[in-house]
Amino acid sequence: MTTNEKKILFGLDTFGDVAYHDETKEPLSYAESLRMIVEEGKLADQLGIDVIALGEHHRKEYSISSPDTVLAALATVTEKIILGTGVTVLSSDDPVRVYERFATVDALSNGRAQVMLGRGSFTESFPLFGYDLNDYNELFEEKIALFNELLTGEPVTWEGHFTQSLNNVQLYPKTEKRLDVQVGVGGSPDSIIRAAKYGFPVMLAIIGGEPARFLPYIDLYQRATKQFGQPTHPVGMHSHGVIADTDEEAQEIAWQYLKKSMDKIGSERGWAPMTRERFAFEISEGSYYVGSPETVAQKIAHVIQTLGVKRFDFVYGAGGQLQKDRFRTIQLYGEKVVPRVKELLKEG
Repeated sequence: MTTNEKKILFGLDTFGDVAYHDETKEPLSYAESLRMIVEEGKLADQLGIDVIALGEHHRKEYSISSPDTVLAALATVTEKIILGTGVTVLSSDDPVRVYERFATVDALSNGRAQVMLGRGSFTESFPLFGYDLNDYNELFEEKIALFNELLTGEPVTWEGHFTQSLNNVQLYPKTEKRLDVQVGVGGSPDSIIRAAKYGFPVMLAIIGGEPARFLPYIDLYQRATKQFGQPTHPVGMHSHGVIADTDEEAQEIAWQYLKKSMDKIGSERGWAPMTRERFAFEISEGSYYVGSPETVAQKIAHVIQTLGVKRFDFVYGAGGQLQKDRFRTIQLYGEKVVPRVKELLKEG
């Protein structure tokens, strides 16, 4: 069955990993990192990439703790690209303030704001903002319910337990259209069902293993939306990668930086360090998109056809990487990979 590439969005995601100076190989300052991320977003816009999504983290290796602020900066220097998050940790935030901030970005960008809500795979924000991790699930359940009410744009009356109570409250600034909302899902069936309940589109974080294992999640989303009487939106996905002129160069960068990033996370979560064998598997059969433009394009086209997703976001810059290599990945993605994927899908 031929996939209609015209309906597919191609995005870029960054968690805000602090890059390294090309010459000194030392980490950029946080201020430099943030300014470079704005430059990366400008480049993505110039290349015609559909979406850029910024992660929210509160850790030493990442510079983006307030993605909506960076998106506001991008709103003034870009023209067409959708400005999103990946993700906004709603559980440890105030739904009212999240709505107000993204309504503001939406106005500044002429309707290009997108908020992707998530429970948070990193949990540093919970104690940082005074929340108890024992309430991890309950916090998100209540806050997404409130956020859904706020999306109507009408005055809201709400009785809160983990959130504030509201009495006929109207939020400002008012948006010209309903705010674009997605839900990021890392592999929890409950998260799929929750997104379906509210009729939100789903983005799957596929960061390891064979992508085909997520087919049951897509099927669950489709069945659940029908049962809830909600629209079944196209499902999207994001995965890590590195693009360079040759497979060998891309693999060298990925082994040095992507492995470092995954091993650090793994050490905190009880995962074994990345082996050469596992690394090779993730590139050939798993969820790393590492290689020359042709290699990466072939693999992206294959996963789009396998899963039937309508949005693919390429997570770049994991582990920091040299700034020039980050720019090169973005350039090759926009100039060569995305057009080639579209060709391959037409041929399919």
